[in-house]
Amino acid sequence: MNLRCTMNLNRFIFLLILQGLVVVLFYGWYVHHKPPDTPPSSGKVHVLVLSSWRSGSSFMGQVFSQHPSVFYLMEPAWHVWSTVKSPTARLLRMAVRDLMRSIFQCDFSVMDSYLPEQHNVSSLFMWSHSRALCSPPACPLTPRNQMSSEPQCFQKCDARGLQKVEEACGTYSHVVLKEVRFLELESLYPLLQDPNMDLRIIHLVRDPRAVLKSREESAKYFETGGSIVLGQRKVPAAEVQYQVMQEICRSHVRINERAVLKPPPFLKGRYKLVRYEDVARNPLKEVNDIYEFVGLGMTPQLEDWIYTVTHGNGKGSRKEAFQLTSRNATNVSQAWRTMLPYSKVKRVQEVCKGAMSLLGYKAVNGEKEQKRLDIDLLVPQEPYQFSWVSTKKEHKSKR
Repeated sequence: MNLRCTMNLNRFIFLLILQGLVVVLFYGWYVHHKPPDTPPSSGKVHVLVLSSWRSGSSFMGQVFSQHPSVFYLMEPAWHVWSTVKSPTARLLRMAVRDLMRSIFQCDFSVMDSYLPEQHNVSSLFMWSHSRALCSPPACPLTPRNQMSSEPQCFQKCDARGLQKVEEACGTYSHVVLKEVRFLELESLYPLLQDPNMDLRIIHLVRDPRAVLKSREESAKYFETGGSIVLGQRKVPAAEVQYQVMQEICRSHVRINERAVLKPPPFLKGRYKLVRYEDVARNPLKEVNDIYEFVGLGMTPQLEDWIYTVTHGNGKGSRKEAFQLTSRNATNVSQAWRTMLPYSKVKRVQEVCKGAMSLLGYKAVNGEKEQKRLDIDLLVPQEPYQFSWVSTKKEHKSKR
């Protein structure tokens, strides 16, 4: 009798321990895999504008920067890429990711590794393009509900150290970083899974032919970045720009396919593809959609500003390559068709064929077709909807 009771007790204890172990393992799996349906307790929304050079990202950055609820910084990863000697994009991606995590959380001590010992606000890359650094508490120049002036900010808002930058960052509901130095999505997974972050990704792309035309206007500026993108490998001078474009196009394909075809659960509702050409054609609608995606509202001042900077007479000169001036956005997006020789158009279409097909850009088959602006080369995109069904099931339902 006693032996049977002892055996039953031992079995009960074993089953209890086993049950507890299963609960612990399941909880660990659930925390790791569950999509973040609710934002973290801090309430901050973190937005990454993920793009490549000369793809309209400066305008998109300002769409966020000028919003009164946004703390914005332009390309903080520039500091990493410009500090480390002879690197490759693959070697730098973790350092860039960790830098961004700290800045998203308003911790600017990470910049000590990349700035001079005695540094100012002006030590930050393109700092005066951030309206938040031109407004209180960082600087008294521009009230939060007004549009900032970059030249005035540059003249009047520099300060010693980054204490005011940290303080300002903590007062906004949204922290937005614009980056052109991520060539894949996987290194961002820890940020997407971080319970202290609510990260949304705006993936901004542009017609590769327009990108090439724009890059040629500022070729010297892109030499260092091009070497890093190519992994420091030697490429004939005449081929460098096309090999860089090929790597950029491949990165867009990798990012989009990873986010849309087989997304991990924690990417649900976190990724939005935006084509520059769609924004150029219908800026207010597209910007409204983007604001809605990240939880921001449009204001009358922003509507007026967006209309002004997208309906001007400017064409975007070489001197204005890194300035946001009033231009006709639709004309700028089409400029490559009249200015780029067909030989270059044909070559970039060859190296970016897959990306153009995926992202909805039609190829041209000759100079005559290229210069016929009445031929629309943009394939209409269906509204993106996140889906858990397999590709095979989707094909069946379409039949």
